[in-house]
Amino acid sequence: MADLVGPRLYSCFNCRNQVSLHDDIISKSFQGRNGRAFLFSHAMNVDMGPKEDRHLATGLHTVADIYCADCHEVLGWKYERAYQATEKYKEGKFIFEKSKIVKENW
Repeated sequence: MADLVGPRLYSCFNCRNQVSLHDDIISKSFQGRNGRAFLFSHAMNVDMGPKEDRHLATGLHTVADIYCADCHEVLGWKYERAYQATEKYKEGKFIFEKSKIVKENW
């Protein structure tokens, strides 16, 4: 019988702190500051910066940068508020930049 492996995770690329579960991915077709990004429903082991209004590709949003709780690397941001009705689904969700996370247990 094969060894059981834990859940597939994403970790900080810098220190390998676990920051989200693969099962929490909503979409892989987002754009971050430095390229591709993933939208997640949940995050763990992250700290949030102050909320600020930011003009993104899809319009004005209130966001807070998210940092690795261990090494304090900026990993992406959390959508706090969307001002357009079509963007409301992002509220409370997290963007992780693909270049800032690595796969674990795959």
